[in-house]
Amino acid sequence: MATLKQSGITLPSWVNDVVAGTVGGWAQVVSGHPFDTLKVRLQTQPNPPKYKGAMDCLRMTLKEEGPAGLYKGVTSPLMGIGICNAVMFAANGTFRRWFQGGDETKTLSIFQIGCAGSMAGGVMAFVNCPVELLKVKLQTQYKPAAGTLPLAGAVKPYTGVLDAGIRTFRQQGLKGLYRGMDITLMRDVPSYFTYFVSYEGTKRILAHFNHNGRVESLSTPELLLAGGIAGFGAWVPCYPQDVVKSRMQSNLSYKSTLECFRSLQAEARGGNWKVWFKGFGPTMARAFPANAATFFFYEMTMKVMRGE
Repeated sequence: MATLKQSGITLPSWVNDVVAGTVGGWAQVVSGHPFDTLKVRLQTQPNPPKYKGAMDCLRMTLKEEGPAGLYKGVTSPLMGIGICNAVMFAANGTFRRWFQGGDETKTLSIFQIGCAGSMAGGVMAFVNCPVELLKVKLQTQYKPAAGTLPLAGAVKPYTGVLDAGIRTFRQQGLKGLYRGMDITLMRDVPSYFTYFVSYEGTKRILAHFNHNGRVESLSTPELLLAGGIAGFGAWVPCYPQDVVKSRMQSNLSYKSTLECFRSLQAEARGGNWKVWFKGFGPTMARAFPANAATFFFYEMTMKVMRGE
């Protein structure tokens, strides 16, 4: 089959970023959503907690809802992550080219790569916020125990992501879909700095020791390793912000992000600092495979798009 390059078709750089980012995003959702469901449920559980830990959450979810319970809310990221990753990689590529001053052969410093990633994170937050809000709403919607009837006045369960989106917009308007926008920005800006620094830094280190500095010669295992390490790096500066965001988006009783933060701060008093890291285990378990898949499929799709 002829490649785009062989066919004489040259696509703009941003189109390559959009297509490759979309494919990478789908790979991320398929490989990582069950871990994300456990993370959100642990982050948003009441006090005293419903689950003793990640394994208990997994066991109870499977017992009460079956394997499908782990994929609750998957439609939102599956529909949205393509858009999210397309925006992320397109924005990141645009900001990198801005730092390159129009010369795409120029090698950026690791700090410049981080700054481009951070700026892309600022753009990404505007897409991430509504997508993740709908995902959280569905993930924290628990199936009633067998033989029990719904409580009087209980809110009718969402039937899916479209139902959740339409009902949220009708009840709260656009502001409702962007609930937690401020904390999403505070999470994504530093997160995407370390995300791209970790990825490009690991690639350069591996290339230096194994391929005389030629990044393009990295093998599949090396690309997967770099992507997995980037997944870990993305969470280092922002996990507490993610806890606040999940609480804020799942609990409408909070009037502001500051009120939500102070509530968590009160829970953390007396040495209960773990409240800021609820769901950390499933997040780290998800981080490596999900982001290894993201970057690997991104890189492979880019090669196809470029006809390499």
